[in-house]
Amino acid sequence: MNITINEELRSFIDPLTANEYAALERSLLAEGCRDALVLWNDVLIDGHNRYEICQKHSIPFKTVQNATFDSLDDVMLWMIDNHLARRSVSDYQRGVLALRKKDIVAARVAQRAAEPESAQASAPEAARVAESPPWNTREDVAKAARVSSNTISQIERIQKAATPQLVEAVRSGTISINAAANVASLPESVQIAAVAGGRKELQQAARQVREQKASSRPPKEPPADAEADLRAQVATLREKVDTLSAENDALKARLAALGETGA
Repeated sequence: MNITINEELRSFIDPLTANEYAALERSLLAEGCRDALVLWNDVLIDGHNRYEICQKHSIPFKTVQNATFDSLDDVMLWMIDNHLARRSVSDYQRGVLALRKKDIVAARVAQRAAEPESAQASAPEAARVAESPPWNTREDVAKAARVSSNTISQIERIQKAATPQLVEAVRSGTISINAAANVASLPESVQIAAVAGGRKELQQAARQVREQKASSRPPKEPPADAEADLRAQVATLREKVDTLSAENDALKARLAALGETGA
């Protein structure tokens, strides 16, 4: 059987940790490959790790065809949706997958818009219906990835400026998404050195970036209405103090008068 591995599709899958891979290997050796591998023609689209282990140990496996796809983009969207639904996928990887889906959907929408109306009318219904959700805002992407829109912004910064070493650090959980987004603003050589220094070095680099950003921000001036409210509160307090002082003086006078009467 000829099975083709498409590296672009395979990149959608986070590599298993050493422990996860060993556990899967033990399971396949003990119980065999119970779930069929999914193919699109001869391209493997689900079961990459199982296929690798089965090949390594000559473990028999079954395959099943999914013939519902018209293009590689259809396969990518199917794989992305499958992985977005899995709880074991990290926040970072879900964000990356959702952003990739946004790019694919946007490209397809632009392509359809550029086609003549006759071509759009003759296209299959599935190809003419826009994917849901609309995927035109960062909030759409964040909702699909089950993270905040701020996290999506941070992932975008990582994808744009992070070195491969820093990307691997955030994928493996050595550094948080928030910290990695800060470190990604540093020169490449500094990023590489920070990753080589380990978790503490990465955290220190991220902290230095945050402190530098904080020190460069101009001090915030209170809004005009806030200043007016504050002045009004001060005036009210002064009136209360004056009233209390007057009452206190009156009480002192009465006590003095009582003292003289008693004498």
